[in-house]
Amino acid sequence: MKFLFAILLTAIISAGITFAVVQKDSGLSQAEGKSNDPFEKLYSTYDTLKGEFYQDTNQEKLVDGAIKGMLQSLDDPYSTYMDEEEAKGFNENISSSFEGIGAEVQESDGKIMIVSPIKGSPAEKAGLKPKDKILKVDDKSVEGMTVNEAVMLIRGEKGSKVQLVIERDGVGELDFNLTRDTIPLETVYTEVENGIGKVQITKFSETTGKELADALNELNEQEVKGLVLDLRQNPGGLLDQAIAMSDIFVPKGKTIMQIENKDGSKEVQKSQNDSAVNVPVVVVVDNGTASAAEIMAGALHQSAGIPIVGEKTFGKGTIQTAKSFEDGSSIKYTIAKWLTPDGSWIHKKGIEPQYKAALPAYANLPYLNPDKELKQGDSSAEVKVAQQMLQALGYKNVKTDGFYEETTKQAVTEFQTKNSLKTTGSISGETTIKMLETLQAQLKENDTQMEEAIKVLNEQM
Repeated sequence: MKFLFAILLTAIISAGITFAVVQKDSGLSQAEGKSNDPFEKLYSTYDTLKGEFYQDTNQEKLVDGAIKGMLQSLDDPYSTYMDEEEAKGFNENISSSFEGIGAEVQESDGKIMIVSPIKGSPAEKAGLKPKDKILKVDDKSVEGMTVNEAVMLIRGEKGSKVQLVIERDGVGELDFNLTRDTIPLETVYTEVENGIGKVQITKFSETTGKELADALNELNEQEVKGLVLDLRQNPGGLLDQAIAMSDIFVPKGKTIMQIENKDGSKEVQKSQNDSAVNVPVVVVVDNGTASAAEIMAGALHQSAGIPIVGEKTFGKGTIQTAKSFEDGSSIKYTIAKWLTPDGSWIHKKGIEPQYKAALPAYANLPYLNPDKELKQGDSSAEVKVAQQMLQALGYKNVKTDGFYEETTKQAVTEFQTKNSLKTTGSISGETTIKMLETLQAQLKENDTQMEEAIKVLNEQM
């Protein structure tokens, strides 16, 4: 009884919870199962994690922390408690459109890190990158927050603005001003060029499998000679969709993935259908390719012999499930590891492509804030970024020393004249936005990773 007495003295406000849980563990609780028991949800969470979490748990941490503490004590960025509003947002993210900036985030070493921006989202347009760490949201530090607490700050109504301070490796702190928008449901995009079908999959939501099947049928009618599956900047999503979509490409009976349970037992997921694709295929990935997207990339390469082009993937090798409560809240927690067909666990390692290809250097340039004016006489890191952008846009005489001198002003004036902008010689507002948009369009035309994928595909056709 000394231990229990010490706990009761430590925090009076939590004494009831602590005492009830200790009683339950001792087999003394009579409250479990009563519909009016205020601790019913706590008991359910406790039992679920003890029985189903994919690693052994520390009982003392679970008891001390109650529901949120139980999840936080697991030191797993993918396990978390969500109140009603947070759970609604999570469900929207995998099943329908929602309003926000459009970026998948996770906790990493105590910081909120971007996994990948979503195609066409404000986050992508602003230049947010995988592995960017969010430090502040509207001048409020997110240090120590859970992922869901940070997400609720970042999300908001379409048209509203949000300011982010992020930390980028090798660059330092950067400021972003974003306007929230509706993030669409559509997750599969296609185009045909020179007889090759390009299929971009942006995430794995409830409708993605059907979208992919419809897209492949349309491409088949156009008699494409080969396919490039673009999984870049895809943060993942639903496991069942990844398996169903891999099934389209992996020969019947071949392994798609393995699931390793808490007790070490393994479940092998095999393709159930004959491969529906009879043309050569190449997969393109980058460091924003994560989770379900990595499952698909690994399955297609190891079990269907499909080559992978691009950069090393993100490296998320665990599986989560969600348990909902009557009040609308829920817990999301890790239940297993997933392994590639050959039994490799790519967690925190990623998948290495067979054909490495990087985008042009300017693809990694930081975002410039349109609200901030850069003018002759200024000297700063932002000026250097602007100069690098101008060089990438063809103004080769511009120095990249961070000092806004006459040559930089002349290049800016020329850019403004060429694009029918007000010729101020300074960079702000419409000029900044136009520079960013022009670079984005240029990158699409000079997509070196896609070019390498098409080269590899042509060698197979």
